[in-house]
Amino acid sequence: MMKLVVQALLFDVQGTATDFHSTVCDEARRISAGRHPGVDWPDVVRRWRAGYFTTLKAAQGRGGGWVSVHTVYRDALDAVLDEHGVSELSDTEREELTLAWRRLRPWPDVVPGLTRLKSAFTLATLSNADVSAVINISKRAGLPWDAIFAAEMAGVFKPDPAIYRMAATYLGLDHAEIMMVASHKYDIRAAGDLGFRTAFVARPLEFGVGGEADVAYSDEFDINAADFLDLADQLMARL
Repeated sequence: MMKLVVQALLFDVQGTATDFHSTVCDEARRISAGRHPGVDWPDVVRRWRAGYFTTLKAAQGRGGGWVSVHTVYRDALDAVLDEHGVSELSDTEREELTLAWRRLRPWPDVVPGLTRLKSAFTLATLSNADVSAVINISKRAGLPWDAIFAAEMAGVFKPDPAIYRMAATYLGLDHAEIMMVASHKYDIRAAGDLGFRTAFVARPLEFGVGGEADVAYSDEFDINAADFLDLADQLMARL
């Protein structure tokens, strides 16, 4: 077993540390207040998340500087609701639903896993969400980060190399002393290409029951873990 030289862990937030699917589904049901009993809200949320990536790419392609993730989610929402025949939500309700992405609940293993890891490592976020969103999520969920880093601070989104380099600069560490933790392989692969250590955390319910989450372990990553408690077990064993 390799000797661990990692001093800091960077965590993706939406999907890896938090259960966005069930949180946003619950908020959609609350805000719609039974007006659309036939709507498949889990499918709405899955399509909304996919629409976020599509809208984000389009916004990046147009140039013109930074665009907030809140704006991206809000722009993507109207098209998804139209597809599902949801027309009765007011602009105020749509804004409230978009704010659900700032109220995401953590997976059950996250707080105890992070608490254990905090005794040995510096813990920080590295999220594409807006800084204000990461702060709000973290305070509501009691996530014990030592620092918050987000795409907004670098002016680019993951997997752009600049965001990983920014985090390393602020941490004052070499890339090999930092491990990127995520349930999204494009994220940790991008970090790995820059010399960061990598940890894949499987989140089979990231897109809800029946969703298509990639949970296959791979030898290309330094660690493959079932959750944050498993991650803590494996990392502590290598100290």
